[in-house]
Amino acid sequence: MTIRTSTPSAQAVPGPALRRSARGRDAQDLRHRFPPRPEPVHWPATAWGRATVLAQLAAPPLTVGSASGQRRRRRAAVLFLDWLERQPGRTWQERWQSSPIADDPRADWRSVVASWLRDSGRTGTIGHDGLVTAITTGLGQLIYGDVLRPSMSWLVASPIRFPLGGEIPRLRDPRGFAALAEQATAAGLSFDQRRHAIEQVAVIITAKGGTVADITVGDCLELLDVRDRRKAEGGGHPGWGFYQLLHGLGDFPSDAPTTLRMLDRRFGHQLSVEELVDQYGVVCRPVRDLLVAYLAEHRPRLDYASLKQLAYHLVKLFWKDLKNHHPGIDSLRLPPDIATAWKSRTAVKTVTVRTANGRRVETTSPRADAATLLTTVRAFYLDLSHWASEEPERWAAWAVPCPIRRTDIGATKNLVRRKSRMDQCTRERLPHVPALRRHIHDARIHTAALLKAAIDTPPGETFTHDTVRLRRTRISTGSSRVWAEDPDTGSRRDLTREDDAAFWTWAAVEVLHATGIRIEELTELSHHSLVQYQLPSTGELVPLLHIAPSKNDLERLLVISPELADVLAAIIHRVRDADGAVPLVVPYDVHEHEFTPAMPVLFQHRHGADARPFSAVTVRRWITNAANSMGLSDPSGGLLDFKPHDFRRIFATEAIMNGMPPHICQLIMGHANINTTMGYKAVYPEEAITGHRAYLTRRRELRPSTEYRSPTDEEWEEFLGHFEHRKVSLGSCGRAYGTGCIHEHACIRCPLLRTDPAQLPRLLETGATSSPGSTKPATTAGSARSTASTSASPPPTTRSPSSRNQLAGPPTSACPASATSPRTRSPQRPVHTSCRTPERASRWFR
Repeated sequence: MTIRTSTPSAQAVPGPALRRSARGRDAQDLRHRFPPRPEPVHWPATAWGRATVLAQLAAPPLTVGSASGQRRRRRAAVLFLDWLERQPGRTWQERWQSSPIADDPRADWRSVVASWLRDSGRTGTIGHDGLVTAITTGLGQLIYGDVLRPSMSWLVASPIRFPLGGEIPRLRDPRGFAALAEQATAAGLSFDQRRHAIEQVAVIITAKGGTVADITVGDCLELLDVRDRRKAEGGGHPGWGFYQLLHGLGDFPSDAPTTLRMLDRRFGHQLSVEELVDQYGVVCRPVRDLLVAYLAEHRPRLDYASLKQLAYHLVKLFWKDLKNHHPGIDSLRLPPDIATAWKSRTAVKTVTVRTANGRRVETTSPRADAATLLTTVRAFYLDLSHWASEEPERWAAWAVPCPIRRTDIGATKNLVRRKSRMDQCTRERLPHVPALRRHIHDARIHTAALLKAAIDTPPGETFTHDTVRLRRTRISTGSSRVWAEDPDTGSRRDLTREDDAAFWTWAAVEVLHATGIRIEELTELSHHSLVQYQLPSTGELVPLLHIAPSKNDLERLLVISPELADVLAAIIHRVRDADGAVPLVVPYDVHEHEFTPAMPVLFQHRHGADARPFSAVTVRRWITNAANSMGLSDPSGGLLDFKPHDFRRIFATEAIMNGMPPHICQLIMGHANINTTMGYKAVYPEEAITGHRAYLTRRRELRPSTEYRSPTDEEWEEFLGHFEHRKVSLGSCGRAYGTGCIHEHACIRCPLLRTDPAQLPRLLETGATSSPGSTKPATTAGSARSTASTSASPPPTTRSPSSRNQLAGPPTSACPASATSPRTRSPQRPVHTSCRTPERASRWFR
């Protein structure tokens, strides 16, 4: 359906702008600050003559192996020089750059050289396979001898790989590469990580020349760009671990970044307003410009996370959804049917769930932020109407009636439902917190003892801890991690990683439970967060934990308990380096999409040669795995998972229920509104339960004290006799205690008759001659009652005075006050109170 208005005609945008990676902006800034070295054209080795080149290739340190091997390598170098001399240029490097194989490194350049050698008759008796091998060896000899310097892109993209990581360290800079290897070993890199880092440094030296100390930050950035392009083509690796090793050598300038994690494509950067809109592919140019202008108006007062959420709601969930279901629409004036259909679609969302058999299926579920979406769109329309009165030339064309009424939002109902879900979530998890903490603590102790037992065991030997029997794995290449395998199944286990996961899970749960901080605040805790406050009265030092401003830009100080102090001390002891200091790491703010300055973060780990802070996703996965390993289940039978935010609700609940004033809890939680704190707390209606019980107590105190005395034996027997003698031939009489029969035992016509189903045939037989509307009484009703009561009534039950004193009497509703029956032997009926025991209550209502 196409809707036309007086707005400018729709004009299609050429296409959605591709979201640029973090390398786009950050790499440009770094490249501008740290330019790479230019690729040299002239150096002494490339200007040597043919005889000098062959002589240098036959001299140490290039001469290795047997004499026959040296002759084959010399023959290979001669063949490649024969082909290279035919290329134009004065030096070997100029000839290489002018050759056809230097332009297309992805092609098999060996076939070009082999064809020329065969056509010129220089191959002799060498076969095809031998010729190809000789060509590869000849080019490799010229590269190792620094006669030729192919570009980085050629070395990375060439399908014929040279062992640069093994030859360049031996031939060019043995001392520099030895220092690099020592740095890698100290950083705890594995064998493959060390090999990969040395190979990348060798590529830089091969293309640029010089030694390890001559490598610049710009050279590293250029290699990363080359490898990034190679990865986009389906190969290569964009790793940057070699940069941390080079930075650790101390040869880079002081203003060089300590890490290049900001160049990782997994870390997004802040997009501009135009990029936020264009990433969703809005094809209607007027609406696209309107959305850009609207977001630009709100940009100064919003943080990036809020701006991104606003763009997602307005562009993706609102306009993009309308455009997909109603092609051609180019106006904000929505007909009622389109507006209603959009509200129905956005009320639910499509999610992927896993079935019992492990299959993933798509299903729909209610959208939790549906009210927020409607509020955002309604504010969008209202803002345009308000701005149209102030700047009509800019906004008047878009001032149309809002399709969302105030009654469509239902914020109060959504808040109540969300509160109910939060309370139910906390009620389900609160009883399991002690067991979860014990389980995580025991797992930490077990994995630490298992790792220690493995370290004390020689490789290849079997060790046992508790009931676990393992054999330490032999690692021939060397590794900083300790591996073990099951002697029976052969499955391998990384004990170092298990110990790390168990320790940091324990640390995260203990800190979250003791402080109630958010998961983002947990990952941002640093060594600087530990401060002290000296009481002015006594001079006592109080340890405090400083929480940096996060969600509401409210900083706060929390008192560190002795238990929390032990946890923080264990964390600091684990992350300290050889110098006793907490390493500096560069955290990444997932909400603002930017890297913050380096700081000594407590929750950090080594990733290759780089120290990195743990992400919130990793902490969530640890806590979920720990809860799942316990096998806890929710009321529906599924696994009861714990999330970091659950400990925040549990902290608020336990704090207020144990006497902490709500306004103090608000300050500790960092809430801007105390109602938010009370929303976290109100899990059990303790005030309602206590108030109701106090009301019942006060009400009992206002009643006459005589009602609470114990009945005498005669009163008790009379009370029991009343219920024992209410039986009649057709069933039982429902009259209350202390009342007489008002129908002179005409039970058939009495509304208090409780007919026994077994006596229904007798009642029907009697009803054939005496209908309910007849004025003639049944002549056999009285005699039937008297005989039935004598024969059917069991002997009265007797109770001792002590048993009667255990309760105050029957319920008030069972014994209403009335005139005393002629059958009652005492003018004073037994007193009664509320039921105190369920057993006595059941006898009263029989």
